[in-house]
Amino acid sequence: MGLKPRRSRAALINLASYRISDISVRMTQKAFKYRFYPTPEQEILLRKTMGCARLVYNRALAARTEAWYERQERVGYSETSTMLTSWKKQEDLQFLNEVSSVPLQQGLRHLQTAFTNFFGGRAKYPNFKKKHHGGNAEFTKAAFKWRDGQVFLAKCSQPLDVRWSRQLPNGAEPSTITVKLLPSGRWTVAMFVDVEIAKLPESPNQIGLDLGITSLMALSNGVHLANPKAFKAKRRKLRQAQKALSRKKKRSNNRHKARLKVAKVHAEISDTRHDFLHKLTTRLVRENQVIAVEDLSVKNMVKNRKLALSISDASWGELVRQLEYKSNWYGRTFVKIDRWFPSSKRCGHCGHIVDKLPLNIREWDCPKCGTHHDRDVNAAKNILAAGLAVNVCGATVRPEQSKSVKAGAMKQKPKS
Repeated sequence: MGLKPRRSRAALINLASYRISDISVRMTQKAFKYRFYPTPEQEILLRKTMGCARLVYNRALAARTEAWYERQERVGYSETSTMLTSWKKQEDLQFLNEVSSVPLQQGLRHLQTAFTNFFGGRAKYPNFKKKHHGGNAEFTKAAFKWRDGQVFLAKCSQPLDVRWSRQLPNGAEPSTITVKLLPSGRWTVAMFVDVEIAKLPESPNQIGLDLGITSLMALSNGVHLANPKAFKAKRRKLRQAQKALSRKKKRSNNRHKARLKVAKVHAEISDTRHDFLHKLTTRLVRENQVIAVEDLSVKNMVKNRKLALSISDASWGELVRQLEYKSNWYGRTFVKIDRWFPSSKRCGHCGHIVDKLPLNIREWDCPKCGTHHDRDVNAAKNILAAGLAVNVCGATVRPEQSKSVKAGAMKQKPKS
């Protein structure tokens, strides 16, 4: 018998419905985020800079939208950059010259990226920026100085009063700095630096994850991890703050204070959720060499109005995103199983697939071999098994009776 030709890596990727993170060690750009407290002069300049960046962004978005819908013309970054030059010469827009030009140009580049993602089907049409959402300004190396571990922004004589909760790596200098004002009034600065992240020592552990709502996830080793439900914990406090806001007169100072209270409650919810997810994903990546999860379509799942709030509070998308990039950082193998793989309905002992398994059934017995299953743990075990098969041989994990497989078979079937 002749040897079968080896499939290329690209062929294996096309064959299977999964994605595996690249585990090569390389220089990675990492963001270090800190709080800072601007002086009154710095706050005035930063607010003016963010307002100008928001104005330029919205004007460019309006110009591009008008050009397309009225004249069917496409306007790109170079055209909007030319528009910015002409806007600075207008008498009523002279204040654009009082701030650094770099954040204005960066805003136009971000708008170009937003349109690229829109035309690529990865995002919705860009929205106009609003003042009460806060603001941000991005400074490249031409618009800031890094001197003796301090940041000096353009047109600022004093360094930012940064709370260094952790130090930057030795010898690292920021390549880009993003200053952000949150709706709650909190000022943050994100510094992007190039760092080399070393691989973690190999671990013999392998884990499959089945995400849920009652418990955030079930592991293939039988462990259930509780869902902290950050929004539910603060829901009563948020409701009281929102009711107080609704009673305030519009455009009044009391309404502004009430809006800040609502924003601060939202910030507490977000901080709690992100802190828990970062600690959980870091622990999972450190303890396991292979991590397998389902490729869930969260965007479609939240269309169910009965489960949308719970799914959003669980933050599955952010959880999977963190697992993926941290696995890539530390040399772990991360596998996404196709969303149509019947992980819950398949018996992990004999492979039998039941026809129906409603969500209210949390435990079941296999009609073929009689094995008793915990629904979520059984699904996690099947996800791990499928993930190992994909990782080793590139086998497909799409169910045999799925619509796409049937459609592919129909296309390949010769006409009689």
